[in-house]
Amino acid sequence: MNKVQSQLKTVSKSLASLSKQVERLSKQVAKTQPARKTAAARKPAAKKSTVQGAASAKGTTVLDTVFNVIKRSKKGVTVAQLKGKTDLDARQLSNALYKLSKKGQVYAKSRGLYVKK
Repeated sequence: MNKVQSQLKTVSKSLASLSKQVERLSKQVAKTQPARKTAAARKPAAKKSTVQGAASAKGTTVLDTVFNVIKRSKKGVTVAQLKGKTDLDARQLSNALYKLSKKGQVYAKSRGLYVKK
């Protein structure tokens, strides 16, 4: 029993030492790496500039851009068509469609097909 307890103490000390080394190394890595970028900053520059550049130049938002595309279509617009016409990524498009449907401006006529109300 004493042998097992001494081995457990040794393992515990080793783990504590390793934990301190890991903390020290992670602090060093944090100092050498730049601050993590947000999700918006990680997007490709070309896509970011076209979406935000177009929206800010016209004074419109992403919601306005998506709604304008849907509004111009009589039969509705699919998600794939919206993606091509707006240059938005899937997440931005999904968020915009969700918000527009919650506002009551658009609805899903069928899966993936959106129409102005």
